[in-house]
Amino acid sequence: MPDPVKQPLLQRLHGNIYTALVLRFGIVMLLFSLCRVGFYLFNRDFFAGLKFADLLYILWGGIRFDLSALLYINALYIVLQILPIKQRFSIGYQNFCKYLFFVTNSIGLAANVIDFVYFRFTLRRTTADVFKQFENEENLPMLFGRFLIDYWYALLVFVALVVLMVVLYNRVRMWGPQVTSAWRYWAGGVVVFFGIVYVAIGGIRGGFRHSTRPITLSNAGEYITNPRDVDIVLNTPFALIRTAGRTQLQPRTYFPEDSVDRIYTPIHYPIPSEPFRKKNVVVIILESFSKEFIGAFNREKKNGAYEGYTPFLDSLIGHSKTFSYSFANGRKSIDGLPSVISSIPSLGVPYFLSPYSGNQVNSLQSLLKTKGYHTSFFHGAPNGSMGFQAFANLAGIDHYYGMSEYGNSDDYDGMWGIWDEPFFSFFADKLNSFQEPFASTIFSVSSHHPFVVPEAYENKFRRGDLVIHPCIQYTDMALKNFFTKAAAMPWYKNTLFVITADHTSSEIEFDETRTPWGFYSVPIIFFSPEQDIHGIDSDVVQQADIMPSVLGYLHYDAPFGAFGRNVFSKDEEPFAVNFHNNAYQLFENEFVLIFDGEKTKGLYRYRTDKLMKDNLMDKDKDAVLRMEKRIRAIIQQYSNRMIANRLIPEAQAPIVTADSN
Repeated sequence: MPDPVKQPLLQRLHGNIYTALVLRFGIVMLLFSLCRVGFYLFNRDFFAGLKFADLLYILWGGIRFDLSALLYINALYIVLQILPIKQRFSIGYQNFCKYLFFVTNSIGLAANVIDFVYFRFTLRRTTADVFKQFENEENLPMLFGRFLIDYWYALLVFVALVVLMVVLYNRVRMWGPQVTSAWRYWAGGVVVFFGIVYVAIGGIRGGFRHSTRPITLSNAGEYITNPRDVDIVLNTPFALIRTAGRTQLQPRTYFPEDSVDRIYTPIHYPIPSEPFRKKNVVVIILESFSKEFIGAFNREKKNGAYEGYTPFLDSLIGHSKTFSYSFANGRKSIDGLPSVISSIPSLGVPYFLSPYSGNQVNSLQSLLKTKGYHTSFFHGAPNGSMGFQAFANLAGIDHYYGMSEYGNSDDYDGMWGIWDEPFFSFFADKLNSFQEPFASTIFSVSSHHPFVVPEAYENKFRRGDLVIHPCIQYTDMALKNFFTKAAAMPWYKNTLFVITADHTSSEIEFDETRTPWGFYSVPIIFFSPEQDIHGIDSDVVQQADIMPSVLGYLHYDAPFGAFGRNVFSKDEEPFAVNFHNNAYQLFENEFVLIFDGEKTKGLYRYRTDKLMKDNLMDKDKDAVLRMEKRIRAIIQQYSNRMIANRLIPEAQAPIVTADSN
């Protein structure tokens, strides 16, 4: 190898270890930018109408987040390259650094590529709570393997990115030490070491000013005009790093504590005009059942020719109380369950993945237990899946029925749990064995990726335009069979049924479902065989309304905590709230307000502006001020009560602990 000191200046700079470090770091910066382009291309249907100029600005802004993430990922590699020791030029040392570079950056690339696909399930960049979300899954290797098979094209993209990284890395040449004086070598090395460390810290923080706070997910809002586009700015490693260990809420002081209750309070003090009625309650939560699948809610689609994929639900809706604008409080199954049975929305981190999951809560079942109800929860997945069994215990539910209690592995779908048809039949039989009154919840499993139906039904259902459509029809058929069986049982007529979904599907047919309101549009249906409630209402409702509504329907007469309202009462103003793209969404009447915790980002008339193209935040200040006041009060009550473990009336605390089981 030629003596580097005798090489021309440009050649020496080209082979300098610091130049090599910059060039190799530039390689992964380029690859992360390619990942951002890939993320957009894979999910461009979710960002319809994004102008090319805006996309370029987003790509420019994304460099700031890539820089921060890659400085974290490559911190050890960088330190090893800039340590002022001569051993760093040895072949063995550099080979170790090379493979360290390949491994750590391959993990970062993998995280980005996984979100090419996983984003459509969660509609946000993957955050650190994903590790808790899947920690109880016994079949995780099988799920991951199926994911790779079904989305093989994403795997090919990842392999191509890694190959490109290896090829470009090896093309960067590096010489040995370029000075002969030991004193100059050490002195210069120390100066450069601290200089690079200083620059790296500034890159990680997002700036060098003393007043600059470390950038976080919310800073991505600086580079967008539509809140929907924030996830293009970010990268997944940054989202994972910035949310790791940050599941705690921050206290809010928008209003004095002694006045916030007058604006909004989650503590309800019902005063029923009629005595309590001991009707059975059955809550059915359908996996990934978007509202767009149901014909009764979409008669205008396809010029009035849209039939949907739920003939049974369509027929049931004609005899039920339901709503034109009904919303989920989250985007995951672990968001949906607390929202439905405990009226606790997911405002950021899923409730039972947070440090507050041990808080005292009330649930539909725990409250009805005080009235002598038998309480149960059914989920056909392996026991412990998704942490549902643990939450059921904390929510005061006495009896849990999972795959183990079902007891027949022949009906296992090989991936998620027992097929819906046999498990719903099992559900009906168990209900028939319970002493009345009872309150029970079932969570279905079959309408989920990998979107298959039992072999006997492979050619029974219409294919539709989406791979999930046969699964939707299968679950709808399972529901029909359940109701047919239950209708012949003595408890049926004395039962209130509630049907909803945990969240919308990743499979989307209509553009309006790809909006911040469409992402959360799920059915909420109340059905009583007595036919005492019926009709389609235009009021806004949310999953968190289910628990207080059921209690209101039964004329429950004790205080309870709930972040929803009784939809059968006209005394409470309708609203819905959820958390999307690192911002809160508040739905009231015709408006949805998008609020990042400090200021409003958008105001849209989502009912008429279905694609949310016209931001009215600067045109309707009165609506912004009114809705900001409510969302601030909701956030403050949610955060401060969660932190202080005050989600329920104090006098009720003894009945809602896990030990009460």
